[in-house]
Amino acid sequence: MAIDGKTVGIALSGGGYRATLFGLGSLQRLNDAGLLGKLDRITSVSGGSILAGVLAHRWKDLQFDDGRAANFDALVVDPVRAFCGRTIDVGAGLKGLLTPFRTAGDFLAHRYDKDLFHGAMLKDIPDASRPGNPRFVFYATSLQTGRSFRFRQDFIADYLLGTNRSESVPLSIAVAASSAFPPVFSPIVLDTDPGEWRDGSKAPEFEALRDRVVLTDGGVYDNMGLESLVGRVDLVLVSDAGAPFGIQEEPWEDNVMQLGRVRDILIDQARALRKRWLIAEFEAGRQHGAYWGIGTRIGDYEASDPLAADNTITGELDEVPTRLAAFDERLQGRLMNWGYALCDAALRQRARLALSPAPGLPAPMHALA
Repeated sequence: MAIDGKTVGIALSGGGYRATLFGLGSLQRLNDAGLLGKLDRITSVSGGSILAGVLAHRWKDLQFDDGRAANFDALVVDPVRAFCGRTIDVGAGLKGLLTPFRTAGDFLAHRYDKDLFHGAMLKDIPDASRPGNPRFVFYATSLQTGRSFRFRQDFIADYLLGTNRSESVPLSIAVAASSAFPPVFSPIVLDTDPGEWRDGSKAPEFEALRDRVVLTDGGVYDNMGLESLVGRVDLVLVSDAGAPFGIQEEPWEDNVMQLGRVRDILIDQARALRKRWLIAEFEAGRQHGAYWGIGTRIGDYEASDPLAADNTITGELDEVPTRLAAFDERLQGRLMNWGYALCDAALRQRARLALSPAPGLPAPMHALA
């Protein structure tokens, strides 16, 4: 799979349902342009992993013709929108508090499996070594090693623990680990056979960690999922719905509650550094691609005939809370439209791709004006 002989990958960021729906609009534009079926690698974090999980689960049934899936709406858009119309964070969180020997993360994974994946395993995702199938990479973060933890259809891996190609992992667990926002849904615990890990650190202290892997949200380490994308494909595309960091006039000052703000500051600084590095790579010509973020002003792309204009509505979308709580149809439509419009402008102006004209915004009844 390639575009003009170049390999292509997309990163779908974290950000709860906000990221799921913004990324959905981005994928709709790629599909309408005939690029979705030409992707070589799809990386995802947290809310982006909900979307990537649905795409991976249904990939084998998508009917592609020159890169465009005619049944994309039925197989991906409709189930994602239905799922984002349900509140799952409160119920899973309460069950985790009230049920002995079960965690909120366990109930989150159960909900993903029940509503979206129906018992599918990572290994059920189509083999990326065969033509027409992309590599899917779901990011979590190891609380033990402090490194990113990757779930792929062919293995699970951590830089220090190594690579395990034998473990059978439910797709719901991979998505839950990626979206296990601390402290509510974290940690997700993965029991594995220590003897099946290869090529990790030889230090004896890591051997014990391979028996019981303790994971949290992928956004703690890399909220855009860039690490296994940049340098691995020729054309890097990034759909980023991470919320811009806000000023807090009266932060909590007690010893416990202030820790949430400290966590948010640390995560935001790591994300900002990665974004600046990515843009610097683009500007220096070391990497070709395009970035679009939910807080981006579409006018900055200076695209001819943009599909939307900056206004109060678009300016407020990055303020949508990072929740797994029901979004109404209007908010869903606006997030999808904004992701679609920004993706269109970024692909044309930054990636310099000659796209077929857009048929229109995906949710025209929920205008961005």
